Amino acid sequence: MSSLNNCIKFDLDIKEKNIVFKDYFYKMVQMKKHKIYEAELIQPACPYCGSLALLHNGHLVTNIRYLTANASLPVIIRLAKQRVKCRACDHWSMAQSELVNKYCSISNASKLKVLSALTEDRSMTSIARENNVSINTVQRVLGNCSHRFIDSYEYLPAHLAFDEFKGVDRQLHFICLDGDSHQVVQILRTRCKKTLLKYFGRFSPQARANVRTVTMDLNFYYQDIVRACFPNAQIVIDRFHMIQMLTRSFNSLRVQVMKTFDKRSRQYQLLKSPWKLYLKKFDELEKAHPRYNWHYKDCLTQAQVVMEGINTSTTLENSYNLMQSFIQAVETGNTHELKSLINCQDQIGTLMHKTLLTFKHNLTAVLNGAALPYSNGCLEGFNRKIKQIERTAFGYSNFTNLLTRIRLEEDLYKEKEPNSLLMTA
Repeated sequence: MSSLNNCIKFDLDIKEKNIVFKDYFYKMVQMKKHKIYEAELIQPACPYCGSLALLHNGHLVTNIRYLTANASLPVIIRLAKQRVKCRACDHWSMAQSELVNKYCSISNASKLKVLSALTEDRSMTSIARENNVSINTVQRVLGNCSHRFIDSYEYLPAHLAFDEFKGVDRQLHFICLDGDSHQVVQILRTRCKKTLLKYFGRFSPQARANVRTVTMDLNFYYQDIVRACFPNAQIVIDRFHMIQMLTRSFNSLRVQVMKTFDKRSRQYQLLKSPWKLYLKKFDELEKAHPRYNWHYKDCLTQAQVVMEGINTSTTLENSYNLMQSFIQAVETGNTHELKSLINCQDQIGTLMHKTLLTFKHNLTAVLNGAALPYSNGCLEGFNRKIKQIERTAFGYSNFTNLLTRIRLEEDLYKEKEPNSLLMTA
């Protein structure tokens, strides 16, 4: 019996001395083959007074689901817990084990495996199927993780990044990241100005004064929040959003100019089919090896296509040159050139003129975006990860579950303090 007990304990990686395994067998349970171990949980002493004078009064048999390497062969430990009465203090008690929590039939090892799987990009259904537990059990393990994410209102990073993403019920949720470590500072249910002012207003004046830069897109009320909450912070407009606005303005003008020509004309085909070439940097265009294109029935290089296309309109040519100069100035951090381009008086498209006017109204923040090394690139990448989490789960209807799952998949929280979560699961 002792050799069998030790062999089973070694196989299941159970080190508790008070559990004694007696036998194992196979049994069909709900049309599925299970491997069942029979074991007894011994109560060595009274938990109240520590006396060894105990009166045994039967057992409570509990079927505990245990983890297994083969999901097609579930493992159940049929554990008989001793019920005893202390002869010294007359207290009744039942044997308890670290293998499983009180009033629970899912082993802590199984919960730990479920928690480890929740840090990966997997659906709850596949996690439940692999660990032979219900989806509700996986949701309970996920719910017991949320108490770890407690706000601290005594510290804020020196560099913040603001943005939003679509989440529960297609609503926009606010997200804030640390610009240096790229770790999540906070995710809020809404991005309303009142909510953001209330949240950041909870921080101490010293914490808010520590913020030096806040990177964002051209959302106007984000700037109001920065001015109201962070007295020492500089507003930085993300470089990607600036270039995106300018390229969209130019693309709209290209379509307008294209529609002025006949669809069978060479000018129309030069502006329509190779439209992606107009949005690339001119230095990256092919200039040495011409290729034949059946749309405009000619053999041209990419640079020749673009030059011939923009020459069809003076406004289009001026807009293209301004866009290329703007991109180069942003990449090199040339704020003087950027300022002169924003104040450009050349004939350009109406939408591009409005874009430059927007930049002019936010001139300081735009120049900070070119001069400082901070951007929203880390935030856009994290939003892409959030979209993948939502896609894997086919969407979330509970904001707390979505928030917990997002933070569990952060590298910071992987495999961190798992035992404290299991005690409440």
